[in-house]
Amino acid sequence: MSLQRPRWVMAVGCLCSALSIVAPALGAQTPADNTKVNTADRAKSAVTADQQKNNAGDLELTKKIRRALTADKALSSYAHNVKVITQAGQVTLKGPVRSEEEKRSVEAKATEVAGAGHVTDQMSIAPSRTPTAKK
Repeated sequence: MSLQRPRWVMAVGCLCSALSIVAPALGAQTPADNTKVNTADRAKSAVTADQQKNNAGDLELTKKIRRALTADKALSSYAHNVKVITQAGQVTLKGPVRSEEEKRSVEAKATEVAGAGHVTDQMSIAPSRTPTAKK
């Protein structure tokens, strides 16, 4: 019985050693870096998603805008995922979309629901995708 324990401890030690060698290689991919984008959200006046109000009117407004966006299958997944932040009836749209046309479309849908003068556009246009070259 005493001989089994050292073998078990040695096996665990070998496994840990192997993982310490393999783990850095798995994480070798460069992580996405959106630090520059996020710096804009650090300003005290910046509207962020965690500021969405939970009162019934603001939640209903956000829900209607979100439904209008996701119902339009012509919009990209970027536009479907635009942040809709509602505070006291004032809607802020944030996040990337694929084109200026798509940006106008998202803003028009939000304005249709919230009313003119109640929508602030803080969306950006995402860089176009370039096809990866095949070798």
